[in-house]
Amino acid sequence: MHHQGIKKHNKTQNIPKHRYNLNKQNQQKTTENKMQKQQKIENNLKQQIVQRIFRNFTDIMILRLLKTEPMWGYKIKKRVQTKYGIKLRHGALYPLLNKLEKQRYIKSTKQQKGGRIRKVYHITQKGILTLNLYQQTIKEQLQ
Repeated sequence: MHHQGIKKHNKTQNIPKHRYNLNKQNQQKTTENKMQKQQKIENNLKQQIVQRIFRNFTDIMILRLLKTEPMWGYKIKKRVQTKYGIKLRHGALYPLLNKLEKQRYIKSTKQQKGGRIRKVYHITQKGILTLNLYQQTIKEQLQ
């Protein structure tokens, strides 16, 4: 017996095109959000590693900064904060600068600027050599 008025329906749903595009956009946004979260996690980990390194090797990081240009104490403090995300206290910075100067890794000169005398720190040849050897040793140890 054959019924002409009955059609068999396909089990797969036909999703309207606009809804399909919305689903695709939502999936893309979800993927982008996951990637952004992953990037944030990686950035946070990198920042933590940099901060840990800096805390243990503050003198080396200061030598790295001074290798780029001579600086006075306050500028060093600000650079450390922006570059490494660490707030150096004056009570920690100046004794360290004095120690580095005493060991001849850095030297200082006095410069007058707008009526103020600033002590500007410069890296020495010994400081550059030490920094280069340090970086070379770290590379060797990490390989």
